[in-house]
Amino acid sequence: DHAVSSSPAVQAQLDRLTALSSGADILGLERITALLARLGDPHLSLPPVFHVAGTNGKGSTCAFLRAAIEAAGHSVHVYSSPHLVRFNERIRLAGSLIDDDLLAALLSEVLDQAADLQASFFEVTTAAAFLAFARTPAAATIVEVGLGGRLDATNVIPNPVVTGIAALGIDHQSFLGDTLLEIAGEKAGIAKPGVPLVTMDYPKALRAKIAAVADAAGASVIARGTAWTSETARTTMRYEDAGFSVVTNRPRLVGAHQSRNLALAIAMLRHQGTLHITEAAMRAAADWAHWPARMQRLSDGPLLARLPHGSELWLDGAHNPSAAQPVARALRTLAKGRPVTLILGMLANKDAEAVIRILSPSVGHVVAIPVPGHAHHAPEALAALAQSFGKTAETSPTPADALDLIGMRSAQPNLVLIAGSLYLAGEVLAANDQPPD
Repeated sequence: DHAVSSSPAVQAQLDRLTALSSGADILGLERITALLARLGDPHLSLPPVFHVAGTNGKGSTCAFLRAAIEAAGHSVHVYSSPHLVRFNERIRLAGSLIDDDLLAALLSEVLDQAADLQASFFEVTTAAAFLAFARTPAAATIVEVGLGGRLDATNVIPNPVVTGIAALGIDHQSFLGDTLLEIAGEKAGIAKPGVPLVTMDYPKALRAKIAAVADAAGASVIARGTAWTSETARTTMRYEDAGFSVVTNRPRLVGAHQSRNLALAIAMLRHQGTLHITEAAMRAAADWAHWPARMQRLSDGPLLARLPHGSELWLDGAHNPSAAQPVARALRTLAKGRPVTLILGMLANKDAEAVIRILSPSVGHVVAIPVPGHAHHAPEALAALAQSFGKTAETSPTPADALDLIGMRSAQPNLVLIAGSLYLAGEVLAANDQPPD
């Protein structure tokens, strides 16, 4: 994942990891199982686990889970990916990002055991996180699936207290299949015997596929629309299940889809029996949850300063069609008739045409840029795609240069969205002096 660190001790271990691993995604549980066994099976000693899969929204769902659990007075570990600016973002220990000294020591310990296993970047990272979680007291552990579910390294966890699946969409086809039906089956692979599997509402065929996988695993499906419901109004969100309802503010996270992610998190909290989470804590989650690079309005910093005074600069990591749809809806709400400029950079293995098709009705001008350090769509090709949808378009070498172009085009306040890649989002947050905490 092209991870780098300002800490020499951490960087030394990341260099070892780069030399050990090709960095490619490798699915399967054999290597992670063997690696964890050498480390004393820390995954068997984690605080109660909330395990979350999904194509889009799983990170936001984890953020809502964390906010609610912490609002209830509990400490919680979180494992998520990818990081945006600092590798440490992947491992949150009892509320705080792991510090460099401990991270370096854990990576060293894991890498000492991994040399002959051909373990991947993600497998080593997962093992380090599980070691940290097993050794640090907390009331709960939130684990975000990395890729898919059934064969993802995190799926070695044998007994989570609840599992959940967020929104489904087409992504990572070379690993998960070319159809939503195949992808749904892979995501449902996190189902465990006797553990509730909480899901969104999906089309009939996908519901049937998930139900079949869950039934084979001995898990019950707790689905939106049958076991629980949610409704979003102008300023509130209502969640209901049998004998229970709660009304929260609409989440601070922007977009109607975030209300559904909040409802999924509440449903997961409601259908586990380990932690007591009050209604007040569930309501607090709407206001407390923060998840960087998901329709995030950037604050004052070097990048925003390049635009005319009064401009708004937004950031989203949307990189597939299902993620682009809620971004397009959010833009229409935010624009209020104002022109919107899109700065877009996308990895080469993403469906750029589909993303541009979805976003183009909500934007007027596109500036296409590269994604540093990664195979990406050529900016010229992205600009040509934007022009094919009737947009004016140009290219620029960096986000900063793109913002300068936009500022030169108009002295009036601008509404600008930078999107297309979480890797690009990390570069933007670092350049605006706004790294995740």
